[in-house]
Amino acid sequence: MRRDLVDRVRERLATIGRGVTDAEMADAFRAETGGVASDLDTLGAVRELRQEFSGTGPLAPLLSDPGVSDVLVTGPDRVWIDGPDGVRLTPITFRDDDAVRQLAQRLALVAGRRLDDAQPFVDAWLPEGIRLHAMLPPIAADGTSLSLRVLRPAGHDLAALRELGTFDEATEELLVRIVRARLAFLITGATGSGKTTLLAALLGRVPACERVICIEDAGELHPDHPQVIRLVSRPPNVEGAGEVTSRELVRQALRMRPDRIIVGEVRGAEVCELLAALNTGHDGGACTLHANSPSEVPARMEALASLGGISRPALHSQLAAAIHVVLHLKRSPGGVRRLVEIGVLTREAAEVVVLPAWRSGHPTEAWPLLATLLTDRGFPC
Repeated sequence: MRRDLVDRVRERLATIGRGVTDAEMADAFRAETGGVASDLDTLGAVRELRQEFSGTGPLAPLLSDPGVSDVLVTGPDRVWIDGPDGVRLTPITFRDDDAVRQLAQRLALVAGRRLDDAQPFVDAWLPEGIRLHAMLPPIAADGTSLSLRVLRPAGHDLAALRELGTFDEATEELLVRIVRARLAFLITGATGSGKTTLLAALLGRVPACERVICIEDAGELHPDHPQVIRLVSRPPNVEGAGEVTSRELVRQALRMRPDRIIVGEVRGAEVCELLAALNTGHDGGACTLHANSPSEVPARMEALASLGGISRPALHSQLAAAIHVVLHLKRSPGGVRRLVEIGVLTREAAEVVVLPAWRSGHPTEAWPLLATLLTDRGFPC
């Protein structure tokens, strides 16, 4: 099939805003050929288009490796991966930059997005739970840039994390008390530190009689719990339609008779609805948040809440009432993910601060605050 025809079909299908079916490919092919193609020609074209528009090509073995978290293409002969051993160069190569560009465009189409000279970058989710980011020249000055982040289902329970060295047995018991006491908590850390994995493990210790509603940008959370309802946001298509935001999903979750509302990652204005929900009787909620330390949480929440129109004083007032505990994770240079600090939120004058209650297995200055929270709810430590 001619390259210009493939490009025209890709352009037409990009308006759908999701993965396309064979029937939609056939309709797009007939439309671009004026409707004169025979059924046999159309069937052959659909097969060719499916090969053109699907698959990750030479990157497939890397993406299927359970130890790979990121695949980064910075040039035809520069394909990198990130995993337990850090970032390293692989022997995978492409024919030229045009081959990288074609792969990036193919993946963008699978995600229902457009990637061409008029729209030279894309940030989207692939159906397999892979986050796609791509940028074309001349915006990417050294050639097509392609980044794929593999979001694997978080399947470890607390016992497995203990065996991996994330925490010790005494800390595991403390975490279970925090969950059972229905303390609302944030899990913080850098990218790849294990926030989602720990969140899923903790949700597995929620009593089976409680109804848990999880809101995510991608379906990472698969807690071992009988009453989990998973809601996944949706980006807009190339025409700007069809978006379903995390903020809207938090609103909908409030109407679904939740016992606990969980947000996979707070990264925008949805923090406003989450804080409102946690302040209206929905104890035991949780979310993850990118932060370098627990002490930075109030500032991070201020920045996110400002996107939803909440003033600084109002944010601190709601935060103090909504969130009790911060669990902070770090990933060591050797790849081991560890729980390094547990902080307690408290008010000093008109502002919320996070005080350390536990560090690396040992109680610290704010331990009495955490102990009081647990004791007041019937789970003394």
